[in-house]
Amino acid sequence: MSLDFYLKDADGNTLFDANITHNLNKMADAAGIYKVLWRPEENGIETAAEVIPILREGLCKLVSDPAHYKKFDSPNLWGLYGDFVPFCVEVLEACIAHPEAFVEVSR
Repeated sequence: MSLDFYLKDADGNTLFDANITHNLNKMADAAGIYKVLWRPEENGIETAAEVIPILREGLCKLVSDPAHYKKFDSPNLWGLYGDFVPFCVEVLEACIAHPEAFVEVSR
């Protein structure tokens, strides 16, 4: 199972997409970014601009305490801190580049 995160323009064209394993959901939740990445539509998140401050704060938490967040690494190695941080950086950079884009996810 995985999370597919998309940014789309007003015409529905994909501007950005990224994929990460669902095994990282507990790590995301601990960093306060599960709701914005996995369930934006349930939390009033419509645009990339709304993702930016929440993801930025969560990413700061992740990088400030790697040892804590590595405790959430998946035992089967399908979902590691070392994969999640670059994913979050990539999503944040895309949101900054396309703040008016609409957020869609598939899980």
